Amino acid sequence: MRADVSILYDARRAVHLVTQVDPTPDAAARARDWFDRNWESFGCEPLRPSGKVLLLDKILGVADALGYDLLAADAGKAQEFAHYAALALGRSRITVDLPALTVGY
Repeated sequence: MRADVSILYDARRAVHLVTQVDPTPDAAARARDWFDRNWESFGCEPLRPSGKVLLLDKILGVADALGYDLLAADAGKAQEFAHYAALALGRSRITVDLPALTVGY
């Protein structure tokens, strides 16, 4: 499956990526694990007052922690993020909108 992943940092900065994935339950579980590990390693904080952290929160947190500069300069890291986001969500079009704190698909 082809997946288009856009990460919006602000009105002037965005990263647009295309990746190919083979969505399977195992691949989705590995992708969720990747976001779990990165969420922890970056020291991301819960977005919700309740402290509950959803997969979409982890995608937002990891995108923010990686930052525009790294993802724009490091194609490998950018593709890795896009690949795991597409597998975790199983969608062909994903928009990670950091200013709005939303992940659309």
